[in-house]
Amino acid sequence: MGWVYLLAAGLLEVAWATGLKASDGFTRPVPAVITAIAMTGSIVFLGLALKTLPLSIAYAVWTGIGIVGVTLIAIAFQGEALDAFKAACLVLIVAGIAGLKLVV
Repeated sequence: MGWVYLLAAGLLEVAWATGLKASDGFTRPVPAVITAIAMTGSIVFLGLALKTLPLSIAYAVWTGIGIVGVTLIAIAFQGEALDAFKAACLVLIVAGIAGLKLVV
């Protein structure tokens, strides 16, 4: 279950990081509340994952899911550019996440 919790925590991290932009510095109430709920959920699920997964692995995977997810959302919906270097870096992050999963 630790990996399921960690995936949920990572996806909620993507939601809250994206929500920060939508909340406009917490000045828009609905996106701000959604962001705060996603933040809380992300930390709760990360905490549950840490019951069975090592901290070093769980934290790295959690942030990796967040980095890749937020970057893909920014490219798809917010007009950020994707060049070869950024794509290669994302591939390396995904490879690192997969490698850490193999360790545990």
